[in-house]
Amino acid sequence: MLTTSIVLYNTPRSQINAVMKSVIDSSSVHILYIIDNSLNDKWRILEKEYSDCGVKIRYIHNANLGYGSSHNLAMQEAIEEGSDYHVVLNPDIYFEARVLPELVDYMDSNTDVGYILPRVTYPNGDLQYLCKLLPTPFDLIFRRFLPRTKSLMRHNERYELRHSGYDKIMNPPCLSGCFMFMRLSTLKENNMFFDEKYFMYCEDFDLMRRIHSIAKTIYYPKVSIVHNHAKESYKNRKMLMTHIKSAIKYFNKFGWFFDKERNLINKKILKEIDEMNTVSHMG
Repeated sequence: MLTTSIVLYNTPRSQINAVMKSVIDSSSVHILYIIDNSLNDKWRILEKEYSDCGVKIRYIHNANLGYGSSHNLAMQEAIEEGSDYHVVLNPDIYFEARVLPELVDYMDSNTDVGYILPRVTYPNGDLQYLCKLLPTPFDLIFRRFLPRTKSLMRHNERYELRHSGYDKIMNPPCLSGCFMFMRLSTLKENNMFFDEKYFMYCEDFDLMRRIHSIAKTIYYPKVSIVHNHAKESYKNRKMLMTHIKSAIKYFNKFGWFFDKERNLINKKILKEIDEMNTVSHMG
């Protein structure tokens, strides 16, 4: 059983239509949770409009408690419904019908995997580099205020694991939260949900890190999704401050400059990528 959830907040209808079409066309989703944090509940009409689509639409109009808190409502209800897998979806993504069935098959065959992310592109087809090392304060806060020197670009390439080629299955410790395909038994058995101290930003990195500590978090490039990523925190000062506040919460929780676990996990994935590249070159 597969369930999904989308959080809306003044979301354009075109985005809603695109992501819902992707879910429905997949023919594998049992329940689509729509958590609407907008001031009014005008999108309640979606339940009626999609009543015959083959997917149960569960609309929840909610106070705007934050991104993670809203998805927690859906995930906890999905567990009660007996769902095996749950996908947290950004409203600004869309994908082909074969994506979700193939990811279900992979998760069914690899029970040590707790999370999986497919290849992600921009609408023009350019690759998004969303596999990362566990971040340092420099990565989440300081680097965005620095000029784009060659040294900074080399650092970014290492942080984003670009030397992996993004063409092989790998187990990075930090992946994007735009499409979070998770095994619900992993979350339930370890009481792992989004930390509701975050309102927006970094809640995905936080949950991903905790999942990675007990299960594999896989990048799976054999299928792709499209993410129309706007990078609002780079354009909007208010969103930038929200991002920085969330990053401070993240490092207060896991450690700022002294984080032994981060160092060990990052060294491990870098070694695994070097070994994969060596084997690939030999082949």
